Amino acid sequence: MRDFIRNFYLGTTPVRYLDGFAPLAFRVFLAPIMLQSGWTKLAGFENTVSWFEHSLGLPFPEVMVVLAAGTEFVGGILLILGLGIRIIAPLLMIVMFVAAYTVHWENGWLVLSDASSWLANDRVMEAVEKKQRVHEILREYGNYKWLTSSGPVTILNNGVEFAITYFIMLFSLFFTGAGRYFSLDYWFCRNAHE
Repeated sequence: MRDFIRNFYLGTTPVRYLDGFAPLAFRVFLAPIMLQSGWTKLAGFENTVSWFEHSLGLPFPEVMVVLAAGTEFVGGILLILGLGIRIIAPLLMIVMFVAAYTVHWENGWLVLSDASSWLANDRVMEAVEKKQRVHEILREYGNYKWLTSSGPVTILNNGVEFAITYFIMLFSLFFTGAGRYFSLDYWFCRNAHE
């Protein structure tokens, strides 16, 4: 058995030359999310400041919006380029942690109210009756077929699911770096050693 495991791992050695694809996939996935989130906060600066101050109770809301939005927007650009990943990843992790704690934590894990999930909490279960009522109202007063032609009606639970998932992806990028071949970090470091 020991020889089998050893031979298996030796046989996968050529795969290491493709190990840049995993960090690239994380970066390509995360970049538009961070860009959009940062841009939305900056574009609606006054509303975001009000939300940070009155709904979230954060101190120095103007400063916090600039820090969060700037980190997300600039971070999104750096993720695309694969530049400074080990610097920007922890900063984005802090933003995700703060978002998970201040905005999403009290709602539990799930982003969507999915009563069939084993992670459903009381808030999600309460949404079942509300969702049924929404369907009834839409059937009675709206063009239900047209209103649901782009997808089913759902109720947002706004849990920590996405924020924690992004945090874990950024955590991984901190340790792997931007990846081989498809990042400026790789080429700058490679050229620095020549």
